[in-house]
This record gives sequence, C-alpha cells and structure tokens, in this order.
Amino acid sequence: MPADVVIVGAGPSGIFCALKLLEERPQSHIVMLEKGLPVERRHCPKEQAGHCLNCQPCNITTGFSGAGAFSDGKLSLSYEVGGDLPQLIGAQRAQDTIDTVDQLYLKFGADPHVEGRGHDDKVRQIRLRAIKAGLKLVDCPIRHLGTEKAQELYAAIERHLLDAGVDIRFRTECRDLVIEDGTCRGVVAKGPAGEERIDARSVIVATGRRGASWLEDACTRHGIRHEPGPVDIGVRIEMRNEVIEDVNEVLYEGKLIGYPGPFKNKVRTFCQNPGGFVAQENYDGGLAVVNGHSYKERKSENTNLAILCTHHFRTPFNQPIAYAQNIGRLCNMLGDGHILVQRFGDVLDGKRTWPEELSRSNVRPTLPDAVAGDITSALPYRTMISIVSFMQAVDKAIPGFASDETLLYAPELKFYSNRITMDDRFETNVAHLHCLGDSSGWTRGLMMASVMGYLMGERLGAEL
Repeated sequence: MPADVVIVGAGPSGIFCALKLLEERPQSHIVMLEKGLPVERRHCPKEQAGHCLNCQPCNITTGFSGAGAFSDGKLSLSYEVGGDLPQLIGAQRAQDTIDTVDQLYLKFGADPHVEGRGHDDKVRQIRLRAIKAGLKLVDCPIRHLGTEKAQELYAAIERHLLDAGVDIRFRTECRDLVIEDGTCRGVVAKGPAGEERIDARSVIVATGRRGASWLEDACTRHGIRHEPGPVDIGVRIEMRNEVIEDVNEVLYEGKLIGYPGPFKNKVRTFCQNPGGFVAQENYDGGLAVVNGHSYKERKSENTNLAILCTHHFRTPFNQPIAYAQNIGRLCNMLGDGHILVQRFGDVLDGKRTWPEELSRSNVRPTLPDAVAGDITSALPYRTMISIVSFMQAVDKAIPGFASDETLLYAPELKFYSNRITMDDRFETNVAHLHCLGDSSGWTRGLMMASVMGYLMGERLGAEL
C-alpha cells in the first residue's frame, strides 16, 4: 500500500505538517525522509577540533529540525516577519495560525517569556532615531528558544512523531520525484539500504534553504511552475554588546530596513544574536557560509547580526542561486576555505585587515578560525556599497554601529530563488505535489515555515 504522505525534509514545515496531520488523522501512514541525522546526534565536531571538519552532510544545516533551529532558534510572532506567506493566505489567517502554532511550541517546552514586549516608550525612541536616519524599524515580539534549548524542544517533537508511528528515515535523500501524467505518484529515495521507490497519495517537498537548488532542478526537469526570486548577499557583523545594548534589552532583535543610494537595493538586518557567537555552516560542494548562534545560558561579550542586500534579476538571467554560490566561493578562495573577517574601518580605508590588528581590537572575534582579509575583493561593488551606506545610516540611529572596529564576516548568503507557483491551498500545477517552507520561496524562518506546514497538515487531514 502506498503511504498517505511522503514528506521530504524534516525541518519545521515538514515537522508541523506531520504534527497536525496526526492530530487530525492519527492512523495516517507518514513517511518522512531526512538527509541528516536525528536531532540528538546532530553535533558539530568543530568545538573539540578547533576547526571545521567538513562533515558531509553538515550537521548544522541538515538533520531533524533543519538549519534554523541550530542557529539561534527564534520564533517571530508577527505576520509581518517571515516572508510572503501572508500574501498567499491573507494576513489575518497567517497571524491566527502563528498564535496557534506558538501554543504548540509552548506545549513542547518553549520558553514562556516573549522578548520585545512592554517597552513601548523606548521602542518609540528607537523608531524615531531610525526614521531620522531614513530607516524603517519593524518591531516584532520574539520567543527565543536558544540554540541548545531548541535542540531539546525538537528532540521532544521527534520522540512524539516516532511514538505516533511516523516512519522517519534518516540519512536518506530524495533523488527524484515520480511524476506521471501530471500527477506526483511518489519519490525515489536513497538511504543506507539502497535506492527505492516510495509511492504516496501526496508528496510534500520541504527541503529548506539547503534544498533550494535541488528543488529548482526538479522544477526544471518536471515542469513544476516556478519563477526565479531574489537572493540575499551580505555579511554578518559583530560588535560589543555595549554598542547595541538598548536595542538588545528593549527589542532583543531590532529589524531595520533601508534602501540606500545610489542603487536603492533593499538592505536589512536579520538574525540578531545578543551575547551570541558567529558560526560557520557548510553547504554541498564545500561552500562555507557564515551564520550566528545564540544560546540561552552561554553568552559572549558580543552581539552579531546579518546585513543582507537583496538582489532581483530579470530575463534572460535565471540562475540567482548559482550567482550567489559563486560569490561565496570567491570569499572562500580568499580565506583558503575559511570565513573571511574584516574591520569596517579597513573597508573604508581600502585595505585588508591583518591578524595582529584584530588582536588589538575591543571586539574579539567569536569565530576563532575566521581569516583576516579583504571581503571587498569578493563581494560585488553594488552589494558592498549598499552595505556600507546602510551601516552608516544605522550608525545615526545606533551610535557605534559603524565604528572602525566593527567586524564584517563573509559570505552570508540566503537562497530564496525558487518561488513555487501555488494557490492558497498550496496546490501546484502537478497534482498531489505540495511545496512548503523556505524551499518553496514563500517563507523565511522557523515560525512562518511551521505555519505553512501546520496549514498543510490541516488540509490533508480533512481530505484523507
């Protein structure tokens, strides 16, 4: 007998699709394919070895709960944050589902405390400074799971799914979709026991950002309607906590958006980690990218956050993921396979940063094996000028943000390029095929991906 549902990817959207479907139909036969490991076995050996061992696949970006839960584990509780899903399903429905999914996270052990509430007067002061600097402040309540606490929470969800009979196949990747006569009949998967075809009534693709390139190739091969979307190219910056402590205390994560001249690209802050640590992640093919982790108990003297410049492309170009990957590889080449780091003052002075200069700085890098160098030799002129102009604008709202010793790490890349064409029921042009989460191009982040999965599970439960 075919499975009721095959879910490709055990990130937040796939997990919450399974959770809701089990709630509606406990007898459902669900097969979940995950390229990585169970959450309890996802450990990065870098802390012991002192350098990246290039695990294949990377334990930070693959495995049960996906990449987001192993970075900072933040749940954005407003429909205004997390991608474009509200455009597809409506803002009120999105917010209502966020509230419902948030209760599920609490049930599995999320911290009841919500950051970013109860400081209205101070938020107004920060917003006023942002407006004067030509920026928009998006203040969003955040439930911070924390990198280590998120692992515990998702381990509880993993046990719940296994106890409920979900067939989770780890170290198993989807090689292809089985599409016959305009209908998705199942998948071809390869795991420890070899390659096999798994038939299913419905197939859910929820491969996350790491799987964006794979899904784009599948769309091209099978005629799944999609359109190239943007990519975000940028840096992760690191500064002393003292510089940004009022934003950390009042908002935890202050999301600032600007359109600096001369190019007017959208530039934004993302994934702020007070007292956090800069981290390296590896993608297939050896591409090393930078990210940030934030723990509940373990803290550093620094805050890190991403500054991302959004790039849109027009015909005839339709390979934005490859474009961003090649920029990342240039950064890796200059760093001999490592993440590059440079002081902001050196960027302005047109010189590279030297290791001894970092050792004299107030800001000590929390990514110890980052290589001091020159990121301007790799990032495009348009990207770099936009980032510099944006940082100087933010400095007017947060003095010290663009100080000479603020550290810039590169590359920080976000792949959203494959936006699947679908309706508000998540129907694609291929019958019984649905695409969810960040790989679909409609969500960005843990909460909105979880919302999309929850709604898909609700619908499948009504149909099976």
